[in-house]
Amino acid sequence: MPTNSAFSRRSRLTVTAATGLASVLALGTLAVVPTATAATPVAEPAAAALLAPYYTDLDLTGDRQVTTADLELLASHLGDTDASTGWSAVAAADTDGDKTITATDIAALSQRMIYDDGDFELIEASTIDMQAAMNAGVLTSVELTQDYIDRIAAYDKATPDASAVGRALNSIITVNKQALTAAAAADAERASKGMTSMLLGIPIAVKDNYDTKDMPTTGGCGCWDDNQTTTDAAMVAGLRNAGAVILAKASLDEFAFGFASEFSSYQLAGTSTLVASPYNLSRTAGGSSGGTGASIAANLAGIGFGTDTGGSIRIPSTYNQLVGIRPTVGLASRDGIIPLALSQDTGGPIARSVTDAAVALDAVTGVDAADPVTSEQTGKVPESYTSSLDPEALKGKRIGYVTTMIGTNPTNVRLWNQAKATLEAQGATVVAVEQTPAFKRVLDEGSGSTNEFKHDLNEYIANHLAPNVAARSLQGIVDSGKYVPSRKSTYTGRDAITEAQYQAWAGPTGTHTTQIATGQALVTKMMDDLALDSLVYPSGTPYNTQSTNMRLSPNTGMPAISVPMGQAIAADNTITGAGVNLEFLGRDYAEGTIIGLAYAFEQATHYRTTPALYGPLG
Repeated sequence: MPTNSAFSRRSRLTVTAATGLASVLALGTLAVVPTATAATPVAEPAAAALLAPYYTDLDLTGDRQVTTADLELLASHLGDTDASTGWSAVAAADTDGDKTITATDIAALSQRMIYDDGDFELIEASTIDMQAAMNAGVLTSVELTQDYIDRIAAYDKATPDASAVGRALNSIITVNKQALTAAAAADAERASKGMTSMLLGIPIAVKDNYDTKDMPTTGGCGCWDDNQTTTDAAMVAGLRNAGAVILAKASLDEFAFGFASEFSSYQLAGTSTLVASPYNLSRTAGGSSGGTGASIAANLAGIGFGTDTGGSIRIPSTYNQLVGIRPTVGLASRDGIIPLALSQDTGGPIARSVTDAAVALDAVTGVDAADPVTSEQTGKVPESYTSSLDPEALKGKRIGYVTTMIGTNPTNVRLWNQAKATLEAQGATVVAVEQTPAFKRVLDEGSGSTNEFKHDLNEYIANHLAPNVAARSLQGIVDSGKYVPSRKSTYTGRDAITEAQYQAWAGPTGTHTTQIATGQALVTKMMDDLALDSLVYPSGTPYNTQSTNMRLSPNTGMPAISVPMGQAIAADNTITGAGVNLEFLGRDYAEGTIIGLAYAFEQATHYRTTPALYGPLG
């Protein structure tokens, strides 16, 4: 199991009456504060900041949250000035800088509480929105979870597009029968201890190649319909430990092979199903994490998780106007995830906002002996990635772009020019970089899926596959007849890969291993030489990829975050309405840096739109 403190970031809380506040707070419009008779959870010192910096930097009581305890303390100093005894205890909350604690300061402090008793709207709700509503008692996790279950039932197999080529989303393979039980447990924890995590009670959909002890893990293949593991993947364990509700298993391209998002789980032999983008039901949601992308874009879950070998988090993100993080290989354990190519595999969040993605990433980092590469992260992981959520993060930064990575697609060229102007308007210096032959070799290095899949899958089969599953090899998968029909030659071809071929490719001195290390060193040196904080480029084109851009992160092992940069318009003559994302690449374990840059870009633009066909249920 992971041992990093990120896996135990759950504060200890007690219940304390909020006394004496109501009359003081009546001086301002502080609807967020409970009455004097309400029993209100108040945090004791937490293991880590729940959400930084906005919701933590005015903390007065030392628990790294703003709660009613902070308001009580500040209210007791109402009228104090900088000459008063005890001023140092509340000086940080003198937000207007007038050297006096007034009702204005109390009102400003109250805004830093995650508490909102107004109406709750599920569509596009963030983790902050959900937590605020649950903290206020407006919403429970059980109600929230049921709402998402209802949306899945109403929308996932429906065809609201009258187009002859429009199909259903098909984004969910399994809904967790234990989800409401987990939600009830989260509600009980909140009632007794308060908000112990930013993920407490938040429903999450994980790609169906993550092991879950309460749902089968099919890998998108009918051959593994009965793969009920007894343990969770390490990342799922981290999410559960943070109080998240594992809502459902999202569909994927069978065994995460490609971008089509075609799967055969729970279907008759010889049949398969395609996932659709909620923005255009005649188009793919991207792969291989297409089900995760479609479900999160259509608001069928709070946050999603996918996996990325050559682009499988970032492609569904760009197709579906989402934020996707491909972490440094080594930041999150891959143990318990069906592998494709472990030289490049990594799991990460897919969300509707950078904030949600950062919150989710906090829960899944950690050193895990079952995935030795995670030992490299020691000392390199911040207390919380949310501390990087700074709307001015681009100011003074140097952002590079390799000119050949922009491409010639009319939508991309227009959106890139727009994005470049935004980056500069936010205070960044944008630096053009010419492609070198060595850099091109980094982009041209292929995926490890052909030479590594058999070897890595056999490791999963030996260590995780349920004993009752009959198909225990690539040949066994073919013999079962239950797989995507077009994949037979892929399975037989990869079954022919010998151990010698694997070692020559992915062994300690293999060509692929060497090229990834070379690529990481080359790109890092490029960034160092030019004093760059990040490299940026389009994640794709309208419902397609942009050349080999997606390979830069996996072929170096360096982290990347993909964030919406706009949609195609009719004048582009591409696919009107299709989203395209901007990707920020950073140095190894510099997720915090690129999260901050992406957040500043997102806050300056707000390009994400909601799919028109998937509004509130009637």
